Amino acid sequence: MALPIEDYALIGDRGTAALVGKDGSIDWLCLPRFDSPACFAALLGTEDHGRWLLAPADEVTATHRRYVDGTACLETTFTTKGGEVVLLDVMPTLDGRADVVRRLTCTRGTVRIRHDWVVRTDYGRVRPWVSREQAHGDEVVVAVAGPDKLVLRGPHLPHGHEGHHTDEFELTEGDEVCFSMTWVRSWHAVPVPLGFDERIDATTDRQREWSERAPDDVPQADLVRRSLLTLLLMTHAETGGIVAAPTTSLPEDFGGERNWDYRYCWLRDAALTLESLLGAGYDTEALHWRRWLLRAVAGDPADLQIMYTVDGGRQLPELELAHLPGYAGSLPVRIGNGAVCQRQNDVLGEVMIALELARQAGLDETHNSWALQRALVDELADHWDEPDNGLWEIRGPQRHFTHSRVMVWVAFDRAVRGVEEHGLEGPADRWRELRERVREEILDKGYDAERNTFTQHYDTREVDASLLTIPLVGFLPGDDPRVLGTIDAVMEDLLRDGLLLRYRTQTGVDGLEGDEHPFLACSFWLVSALAAAGRRDEAEELLDRLCGLANDVGLLSEEYDAAHGRMAGNFPQAFSHLALVQAALSLR
Repeated sequence: MALPIEDYALIGDRGTAALVGKDGSIDWLCLPRFDSPACFAALLGTEDHGRWLLAPADEVTATHRRYVDGTACLETTFTTKGGEVVLLDVMPTLDGRADVVRRLTCTRGTVRIRHDWVVRTDYGRVRPWVSREQAHGDEVVVAVAGPDKLVLRGPHLPHGHEGHHTDEFELTEGDEVCFSMTWVRSWHAVPVPLGFDERIDATTDRQREWSERAPDDVPQADLVRRSLLTLLLMTHAETGGIVAAPTTSLPEDFGGERNWDYRYCWLRDAALTLESLLGAGYDTEALHWRRWLLRAVAGDPADLQIMYTVDGGRQLPELELAHLPGYAGSLPVRIGNGAVCQRQNDVLGEVMIALELARQAGLDETHNSWALQRALVDELADHWDEPDNGLWEIRGPQRHFTHSRVMVWVAFDRAVRGVEEHGLEGPADRWRELRERVREEILDKGYDAERNTFTQHYDTREVDASLLTIPLVGFLPGDDPRVLGTIDAVMEDLLRDGLLLRYRTQTGVDGLEGDEHPFLACSFWLVSALAAAGRRDEAEELLDRLCGLANDVGLLSEEYDAAHGRMAGNFPQAFSHLALVQAALSLR
């Protein structure tokens, strides 16, 4: 079985990302892109589904991890009875390659190292042909299967046995060895070797320069900086697409069916990420994402999807991988995402918020960018009153979700602002009229006057954590009595072990079996809502507790099982990290 989710750390090159365990094993890596098939898939199975281990062969008495300051370069220190060795894991960035570089340095005594390189392409399904070759004056190990070629370089190349390539060797104090793995198309020649030290230094310098721009006048400034850098790693450098997480099928309910593929670009999650980056002063990223948006949604506005592939592709068929036993036996393992076909009326509101913030930050609209927004808002104007699946992507019957209606109001509101405050052209009178109609409907049908709270949807008295965003998007002031009542109702109904659930699964609203754990982004929303309500002490206390749930290198998953002190869901999760940033900014 794979390690606990919190025992992993993320490295990435802004094209893809890998999860590295505390034991020195890379158990998840998709190449060359976030949404490509995995060549290391032990995370969802066993070591026979692919991994790359570099660690002491003898018993480890202590392990310490950290990111090199201000970077995503991971340093793991292993202590044994015989000595100490430091493993540095780096994915060099912006050099046109898809490489993983691993450097071992013995800092004390003598340590025997175990090396196990197990390549399984197509999500652990295919055992490649593996051979030793001479290339550019060096001996290399080459694995080939279908479209993939992986090239291993280093001073102690492992030997093949029963599908594993293994080796053991000793390092003494002062010794240093570097290994690298490079992905290329299988029909390409083995690429030339590139220098290790200069690529590590260039990546370190580039990431440190970026992260130094993070705000330091916020609570939990170090975690805010780590969250922003994590969001950057989940932003594809070439296309501008922002993925929700680099993993698939890490369970929300251990042993259950709530296992989803998050390696795609949700318009909502990407827009929220952009809001966090803009709020933290990272303005240039907005232009890159807007270009991705224009390409991805080009065409008939009626064909707008809620998510796309990293390059803006529209085909994400949901499939089940029967050959993988799943993390902690959680089945099925899924790739693709069937929610791509859902109607989620809230999405455009999030996009319009992000683009309005970009305008406020000084990003001028082009003819095409504003024309796109007009077309999407006009399309929404014709269908805004239809039921939808909501932001939680329920697989039960569609409903008139209150949060979706609030975000419809937001879409019209930000469109009106574009005309009134930025001099853009559009049918502002019609948009104003629709904005008021939506507002009246929400206050009439989405509000329970008897309990003084907004409701999850129009046909229930249940609440939903998404209602906490009502003051955050400007629908009502944070100290409005209806908002204060909603905060209290959400806390009364949805708090579990001091953390917020999204909603009560027992109602059956989502059409799924089983339960789930508190959703971390919802608790960060509560921080922001409490701050907006003037309950600052409560907000600060909750933020401190939430930040204490991050793992030893500052990463958060989608959910948290407080009863067992463990993370759940895909990891690391952009939604959790962007909500952390927004919560900290609300207390700035």
